[in-house]
Amino acid sequence: MTVSLLGIRHHGPGSARAVRAALRALEPDIVLVEGPPEADGLLKHLPGLVPPVALLAHSVDDPARAAFWPYAVFSPEWQAFVHSHEYAVPLRFCDLPAASTLAQEPTEPAEPAVRADPLGWLSRAAGHDDPERWWEDVVEHRLGGDPLELFAGIAEAMTALREQEPDPDPHDTAREAHMRTVLRATVKEGFSRIAVVCGAWHVPALAGRTTAAADAAVLQGLPKVKVATTWVPWTSRRLSYGTGYGAGVASPGWYAHLWGAPDAVAERWVSRAAALLRASDLPASPASAVETVRLAETLAAMRGRSLPGLSELDEALEAVLCEGSPAPLAVIREQLAVGLQLGNVPDTVPTVPLQADLERTCTRLRMKPTAGDRDLELDLRKEMDLARSQLLHRLLLLRLPWGTLRVSRSTGTFREAWTLRWVPELSVGLIEASRFGTTVPAATAAVVRDRAGSAVDLPSVTELVEAVVLADLPQALAAVTAALEQRSARTGDVGHLMAALPPLARVLRYGSVRRTDTDLVQGVVDSLLVRVVAGLPPACTSLDDDAAAALLRALEGAQEAVELIAAGNQVEAWRGALLAVADLHGAPGLLAGRCVRLLLDAHVLSGDDVGRRLSRALSVARAPADAVHWLEGLLRGSGVLLLRDGVLWALLDEWLTGLSAEHFEEVLPLLRRAFGDFPAPERRQMGERVRHGAPRGVAGPAAADWDAERVAVIVPVLAAVLGADRG
Repeated sequence: MTVSLLGIRHHGPGSARAVRAALRALEPDIVLVEGPPEADGLLKHLPGLVPPVALLAHSVDDPARAAFWPYAVFSPEWQAFVHSHEYAVPLRFCDLPAASTLAQEPTEPAEPAVRADPLGWLSRAAGHDDPERWWEDVVEHRLGGDPLELFAGIAEAMTALREQEPDPDPHDTAREAHMRTVLRATVKEGFSRIAVVCGAWHVPALAGRTTAAADAAVLQGLPKVKVATTWVPWTSRRLSYGTGYGAGVASPGWYAHLWGAPDAVAERWVSRAAALLRASDLPASPASAVETVRLAETLAAMRGRSLPGLSELDEALEAVLCEGSPAPLAVIREQLAVGLQLGNVPDTVPTVPLQADLERTCTRLRMKPTAGDRDLELDLRKEMDLARSQLLHRLLLLRLPWGTLRVSRSTGTFREAWTLRWVPELSVGLIEASRFGTTVPAATAAVVRDRAGSAVDLPSVTELVEAVVLADLPQALAAVTAALEQRSARTGDVGHLMAALPPLARVLRYGSVRRTDTDLVQGVVDSLLVRVVAGLPPACTSLDDDAAAALLRALEGAQEAVELIAAGNQVEAWRGALLAVADLHGAPGLLAGRCVRLLLDAHVLSGDDVGRRLSRALSVARAPADAVHWLEGLLRGSGVLLLRDGVLWALLDEWLTGLSAEHFEEVLPLLRRAFGDFPAPERRQMGERVRHGAPRGVAGPAAADWDAERVAVIVPVLAAVLGADRG
C-alpha cells in the first residue's frame, strides 16, 4: 500500500502539469482531492462543465453563509478531476465538511507570518525578493523533469517552514485531522495506491504520525449546519487575489496561456496582444511584435530567467507595441493577463427554482451573462427591450446588480443605457433570495412588500414606488402605495414630503412609457402637494446653514416635480408658497433667493421685482454673509442672469465696492463658493466685464466699444445676407 502526497499551489499551471504527470506515473486506484465531501455527488457532472467553475456550498437555513471552491483549467485539482474521468479512477473530496466550515463564525485571525506567506519565505531563503517570480521560475515555467521529485522537494520545504510555526491555526488543525481520518478510511476499504492532491502547506501534517483517537478528539463537538452544494460559473477576474479559495493568482489569463501554449510561450503571447491592439484600431505591426519578443527575451536573460515572464513581457509590450503608453498596456492586462472568461455549467446541475427561472428568462430575452463589461442600449417601445429593462430592475430590487444603469433618470425617455457584468457572487444572492419566491417576479414582489412594511421614512417608500413601476410589479404597487399613504399621513416634516414628490412625479409623467396604471399614485401626489404648499413657509424659519441647504435640495426637487405633473390650481398654489418664502422675514437667504429665481424663471416676477429684492438683500441693514447666501440662491447653477441684466450687475458691483475691508474678507470665501459653480465661459465673461469696468445691460454694448470703421465693413455683408435695403 502506497500513499502519494502531491502538494500543490491551488491555481498554478506548473503544479497542474506536474499533477497530471505524477498521476500517470503513479497509476493510483483512487484519488483524494482537497475539497468539501458534500460535493462528491456533483462529480458526475464533470464532463459537462467548462472551467472556470466553482463548487458552491451554502447553509440551507442561511444562504448568505456560503463558500466557493473555484477551479480553472490550469488548477491542479481540475487536472486531477480530468485524470479521474479519463482513466475511470474513483475520486473523492477529503477536506473538512462544509457543514462544519460554514457553522463557524467568520473571523480574521492574525495568522503567523510563515503560514500567511510561505512562498515569500521560500523565495527569500533562495535569495529572491519576489515570491511570484520565484514560483514561476521554479514551478510554473517547468516543462520537464521528474514530477515526483518536484513534489518531494515541495514537501521537504514545507516541512521546514512548518517547524517555524509553533502555534498552528485551529481551523487548519481540524481540516488536517479530517483529511487523515478520510485517508485511514480509504486504506481500510482496500485501496492500495492512493494519491492525495492537497495544498502544499498540509503535506507535512498528512505525512506525520498521528493516532486516530487524537484526530477524533479534534473533530469531536465541531458545530454543524445543514448545507447544499452545486456548481456555478466562475470568472477569470475572480481567480485573482483575495477573491477565491486558496491562493489566488494575480494574472489568471497569463497562467491559462502558460497551460495552453505547447511552445513559443512569449511569441504566442505577443501575437495575442498585437491582435488585441489591432482589434482596438491601434497599430501593431508584425515587425513590432518581433522586436517585442526580442526585448522580452533580452530582459529575461539579463535577470537570469530561463523564459520571459509576465513582467518582462509587460515591459517589452509597453516599450515597443504600446509605444511607451500605459493605456494600451492596461487593456492588454485586463483582457489577456486577467482575462474575461466565464465558465459554463450544464442544465443538469441541481439549482434552486429561482435560479432556474432566471436562466429561462435570460434564454427567452437573449441575455447571456458575460464576465466582462457589456453595454446594453434599450428602446422601451420594443417589447423585448422593455422586458429586459423590467428584468434588470427586478434584479436590482433583489439586490442582484447584474446591470448598472448608466443614466440615472432615463425613465423620462424611451431609452435606457445599462452596463452588464455577471459576477459569481450573484449566484449566492439568487440562493438567498429564493426564500421569497420561485420566480423572479414573485420573489421581487415579496421583497418589495417586505421592504415597504419595514421602511422607516417617507422617501424610502417613494423610492420603492418608482422602483416598482420600473420593474413592472403591479401586484406590489397597491401595497407600496398604501404604505406611502400611511407614512405621509404621519409625518409633519415638509422636507420629507417634498423629497417624496420627484419619484412619484416621474411615475405619473412617464408611467405610460412602461404601460403602468398609475391611478393609485395620483391621489397620494395630490395630498402631498396640498400639505407641502401649506407647510413650506413655516418650515423655512429658524434654520441653520446646513438645514437650509438640505431643505433647498428638497425644494428644488419639488419644483422639478411640479413642472412635470402639476397644472392649473396646483401650480398657482405652489408658486404662491414660493412667493411667501421669498418675502418671508427671517427666512434663510439661500432659500429666499432661490425662490425669487424660480419665480423669475416662471415669469411670476419681473426683472424690476428681482432688482428691488436684490437691493433690499444687499442693504447695509443686512449682514454681508446673509446677503451672499441670498445672492447664491438667486444665481444658483448659472450666472447668465447677472450677465444679461445690467441693473443687477450694477447693484452687486455697488454693494461689493462699498464693503469695508473686514466685511470683504468675510464674504470673499462665500462669493467664491457661489461663483465657483458657474460654467467656465460664464466666469470668463464676468472677468472680462470687470476688467473693462463699464457694465453692459441687455440693450447691447456701450458706444465706446464700437469700432465704426470695422462696422462699416460688416454692415453691407449682413444686408446682403439678410436681403435688407441699406437705405
